Amino acid sequence: MVTDTPSSAPPPPVPETPLRVLLPQILPALVVGVAASLLFLGIELVAEEFQHVLWEILPDALGIGGFSSLWMIVMLTATGIAVGLVVWKVPGHAGADPATTDLAGAPIAPAVVPGLLLASVLALAGGVSLGPENPIIAANVALAYWLGRKAQPALPGALWVSLASAATIGALFGTPVAAALVISEALVHQPGGRGSLWDRLFAPLVAAGAGSMTASVLSDHTFDMSLPQVTDPGWSDLLAAMVVATLAALFGLLACYGFPHVHRFFKRMRHPMLMLPAGGLVLGLLGALGGHLTLFKGLEEVKELTSNIGGWSSGELARMAVVKLVALLVAASCGFVGGRVFPAVFIGAAFGLLAQALVPEIHPAVAVSSGVLGVLLATTRQGWVSLFVAAVISSSPAILAVLCLASLPAWLVVTGRPQLELDASGASLR
Repeated sequence: MVTDTPSSAPPPPVPETPLRVLLPQILPALVVGVAASLLFLGIELVAEEFQHVLWEILPDALGIGGFSSLWMIVMLTATGIAVGLVVWKVPGHAGADPATTDLAGAPIAPAVVPGLLLASVLALAGGVSLGPENPIIAANVALAYWLGRKAQPALPGALWVSLASAATIGALFGTPVAAALVISEALVHQPGGRGSLWDRLFAPLVAAGAGSMTASVLSDHTFDMSLPQVTDPGWSDLLAAMVVATLAALFGLLACYGFPHVHRFFKRMRHPMLMLPAGGLVLGLLGALGGHLTLFKGLEEVKELTSNIGGWSSGELARMAVVKLVALLVAASCGFVGGRVFPAVFIGAAFGLLAQALVPEIHPAVAVSSGVLGVLLATTRQGWVSLFVAAVISSSPAILAVLCLASLPAWLVVTGRPQLELDASGASLR
């Protein structure tokens, strides 16, 4: 007679519910969100104070115009020397070649962070045409990954990376929506992810919300350009947006095609104390040609540009767009630390205003937002971020559908083309 006997095997583990997985992530996400935002605001504050000294107090004391051609050439060359010294002598050499980095990447060693932030502050204050986004994200990711694994080793390392990235992007753009878009694009390239999309976005969104709210409370950092509102877009607006965005994308691609060649030219100098001062000198000459609005990261300058719609001639706008595009190309090629998004916004706004100056029937908000959309698509190759920034700049919900459709022909122009990023061998990524 055969009888059933109880099995000695342990019962299968009960899978954790999404709620039990997500709730413990809230506190780390909030801490990382606030801390990442504070580091970003601190770096911005230091850079702005140093900029005030370099471009206002010091030239006034010397009796020289702060934005005279001579001072721009001297300051940008001196900035190249200063950043070159950091890259040469400071431990970690300010990280990898900036031409090979983008908004997201593997965590760098914590020892590299001080030199990276110092090089970023010097470039921001000195007037280099690069933004703060890449070095700030890299620094926050490195610190969160290092400290997070020590504080809570049970949490996966990838979570700390996504929290720091989302928090910094939320602070940079003033809203967690931008972070959600960037992280969702990154998740597409991560095979084997478990859980629904919103489960995977939950903790990064908490961090991004904390980061953006901290930045909003403590600063007036915004992408709102106070452009005239588009209340009832029609077919003519859609046609104009498609044409401007596509032409702007083609314009932005010029920098992408030239990037490996300009980078190779500076790399032949072999030493940061030759590459960066030479790049600084070129940037100073470009600043003298394009005027003071073509200096610095570009966010405050684009607000000044768009506050005087109709006050710029087509020649002035064309000069500023070309000079800023070349300045971005040179700054990214010669070794300066910084991101491409902020200067690309200025380039796109100048290009859009140029289109509006040539064809006054185009609504200014349509022209500017479409120009920004096209240049960002070309230089970042991140569709959601490009669309989001263009929509935020217009501050008009009615234009969102127009921009969505305008992104389609512009994307056909840029997809598969060289990017404004190189691989380790110096070849363009596609």
